[in-house]
Amino acid sequence: MKRLDPLVLRADSTASTAAPTVHVNLPWRKVTLLLVSALTIMSGATIAPSLPAIEAHFAATENAALLTRFVLTMPALLIALCAPLAGSLADRYGRRRLLIGATLLYGFAGMSGLLLGTLHGLLVGRALLGMAVAGTMTTATALVGDYFAGPERDRFMGLQAAFIGFGGLVFLTGGGVLAEFHWRAPFAVYGLALVLLPAIILYISEPSRLAPGSMSAMNQPAVGHPRTAIAALFAIAALNSVVFYLVPTQLPFYLQTLGTEAPSQAGLAIGLFNVTMAAMSLAYGRTRHRVGIMGMFGVGFGFMAAGYGLVAAAGSYPAILAAMAVTGIGMGAIMPNLMASALTIAPPALRGRVAGGLTASIFVGQFLSPLVSQPWIESFGFAAAFRDMGLLLAAVAVGAGLLAAGSRRAASPVSTSPRS
Repeated sequence: MKRLDPLVLRADSTASTAAPTVHVNLPWRKVTLLLVSALTIMSGATIAPSLPAIEAHFAATENAALLTRFVLTMPALLIALCAPLAGSLADRYGRRRLLIGATLLYGFAGMSGLLLGTLHGLLVGRALLGMAVAGTMTTATALVGDYFAGPERDRFMGLQAAFIGFGGLVFLTGGGVLAEFHWRAPFAVYGLALVLLPAIILYISEPSRLAPGSMSAMNQPAVGHPRTAIAALFAIAALNSVVFYLVPTQLPFYLQTLGTEAPSQAGLAIGLFNVTMAAMSLAYGRTRHRVGIMGMFGVGFGFMAAGYGLVAAAGSYPAILAAMAVTGIGMGAIMPNLMASALTIAPPALRGRVAGGLTASIFVGQFLSPLVSQPWIESFGFAAAFRDMGLLLAAVAVGAGLLAAGSRRAASPVSTSPRS
């Protein structure tokens, strides 16, 4: 008997009846989508190892410590503000033109850190980068929903998350190495978006049902639109980002307190997180088939809780590396589960807006993360912050596990024994 799941109310039956799915057989189109997805992790991860040097360079600026964290997370605020609009534009006018424009802005805004001479100027450039990521991430997610369906979509989402994980290793490690030459050097990496632009123009085509100017998709009724499930998914995404973003925003500083000051070592630690995330993501399709959506959330948050507990207890750099590996397994279960679940729930005519809402939720959490963690760290220390966030994740994991168990009981054959 098919397993019921609290977050899948209509599954892909709504998608199959509302509009045909365009299956993509062009390998280069798939590769291009994967590369576009890597722009998201590159937007923040590349400069994470530079944060201590940026703070030192602008030490005379008022509130330099907090503003330096915002250099990493400022894109998240603009993504959160702009992603819903980007989703609406993608649904109404098409994905391709928005993706091209957003990629152009990404390249130039990202590289602005090579020239801007004040901390506030860096924040402006990062804000423009966030507007660009809102367009690239929303359109890429919606296109996956347009091009794939069912188990094929789950497999691609797992591959996409794995690609982001391996990309994180490359960009973080590379950013750490470049940061040892100069803190500005990692900003040059954002120019890769301009190199990707010709591939987007050549290989990304607009799904016919969403051709610009066509209102047929917009006029489709949202039959069985599962608003409660989507709202719950958005809340899970925001909470996950608040907790997860302790890693890029605080881990480099925590490592300094442990005697590890080289930016390349911070980049390697966060990069190892991305490797194990990628490895877990590759198994996402098979694992989700066995345990369901809520089961995947239980597994993911459970591993993240264990990883944060290990971070809190770590007293050396090797212990931090082990903790990052465990935490990455958890994130590798959660991220593709968020994306695949949203695309499964969303009616085809609303995919862009649901993708935009999910993107906004993820990055609202990222922006809020230093606002939550920095005062906590200043009051109780790095270890306490990771410990307490780990306890919160453990509670969420238990809740997800209970919901998954309830789904299994509901899906099992009714017992033949009489109930009293």
